Amino acid sequence: MSSKVSIHTLQEMKERGERISMLTAYDYPSGQLVDASGADVILVGDSLGMVVHGFETTIPVTMDMMVMHCAATRRGVKRALLIGDMPFGSYQTDIATAKRNAARLLQEGGVDAVKLEGGEFMADTVCKIVEMGIAVHGHIGLTPQSVSAFGGFKVQGKTVDVAKQLVKDALAIQDAGAFAIVLEGIPSRLAKLISEKLTIPTIGIGAGAGCDGQVLVFHDLLGLFADFTPKFVKKYAHLRDDIVGALKQYNAEVRAGTFPTAEHEYALSDDVWQQLKDELGT
Repeated sequence: MSSKVSIHTLQEMKERGERISMLTAYDYPSGQLVDASGADVILVGDSLGMVVHGFETTIPVTMDMMVMHCAATRRGVKRALLIGDMPFGSYQTDIATAKRNAARLLQEGGVDAVKLEGGEFMADTVCKIVEMGIAVHGHIGLTPQSVSAFGGFKVQGKTVDVAKQLVKDALAIQDAGAFAIVLEGIPSRLAKLISEKLTIPTIGIGAGAGCDGQVLVFHDLLGLFADFTPKFVKKYAHLRDDIVGALKQYNAEVRAGTFPTAEHEYALSDDVWQQLKDELGT
């Protein structure tokens, strides 16, 4: 196993021009699998609200849910840097609440760092959490927790004014002490420009190849989530079809009486069996 990934590892990768691989995971088995794959960073994303719990957005996700999923994932992760999303409402109301909830994700969830959404207006919150000694990963562009304000999942930064604000947002979050930042759902030219302006790593999702790294959702990449597929997703497998096929075969064999067979059964010695029959009078 390679050495444990830290925020310093990611910074060194940016400086050497090495791409950073990030994937989501939400529980013990997915954490184990992603860690075994050699991913540099594992994000316990609030996307779990959609791909695990079946919500239409990430908004219903609570701190208790995030703590539970982070703790389960932590038990499966040994090498990758583990980051936990701060869910909607856990940091936007006031800084004291944000600091308390960030501490929960470390103390109870076992993560190495926290991620929160927002640009320039969130810089002070980022700064105060960092001052506590907690590493913070930023997130700007299409921020899913603000989907209602955006009027849906829409690409951000397509006008000069919005593009300029995104550049300001990225610089403000960096200056506040964040060690990295997700750029989501923004034009690739703009993402490349931001990545070149920042000294900290950028992680793209729907932001093109010019970022310092990329992140995809576990269930999207593996073809497990069927509700919808964003344009930026590449499916590296179609496990949903394989899983449904295997389950159908199981159902058919149970109904036909062809499962289980002797190889799946536990044996009882003839002596014990005969004694049991004698004592039961059968």
